[in-house]
Amino acid sequence: MGHEPRPCSVAIGLGSHDLGVADATAGLYLRGLAPVVLFTGATSRTTRDRMPRGEAEHYRERALELGVPGDAVLVEPRARNTGENIRFSRELLTARGISVSSVLLVSKPYEERRAYATARRLWPDVEVVSASAPMTLAEYVDSIGDARLVLDMLVGAVQRLMVYPARGFMIELEIPGPVAAAFERLREQGFTRRLVLA
Repeated sequence: MGHEPRPCSVAIGLGSHDLGVADATAGLYLRGLAPVVLFTGATSRTTRDRMPRGEAEHYRERALELGVPGDAVLVEPRARNTGENIRFSRELLTARGISVSSVLLVSKPYEERRAYATARRLWPDVEVVSASAPMTLAEYVDSIGDARLVLDMLVGAVQRLMVYPARGFMIELEIPGPVAAAFERLREQGFTRRLVLA
């Protein structure tokens, strides 16, 4: 998204297979950009073996290792998709009496647009600042160690940007021509494991 991280009411780390999201969220907190961190996510087919206690709980453990104090970390352990990440996080913050006017929304680098579009649909009265670990695609693939997984996930993320606005799951964002063309090429090459039924 190209957003510049800045102070917000809360930093929300969206659960996934990538523990680097926890690192990026912790880094934003340690820079003083949010007074509280919320990690959200259950498990999925991608994470149940490597994060058996749930994505949010593993993220919390990582943040504590990196120096985030325990009393600054909230855990939302039920969400199984991006929409639930946003809805359940909002509910938890409301239940805790935490007033939110802006959110540092931390995701995998290629999920920033999807997360932003979902948050704008489900939490329209809050300013959303997208954040992720700054890295190239090659660096990201190296950090995950599985190019096939990354490309399948990337293709799935782009497809959701195309089809989810019509389903009411997110706002519509422009998809540049070269991105749409790359999506078609990768889909034709068989990177289809994370596609949803259109």
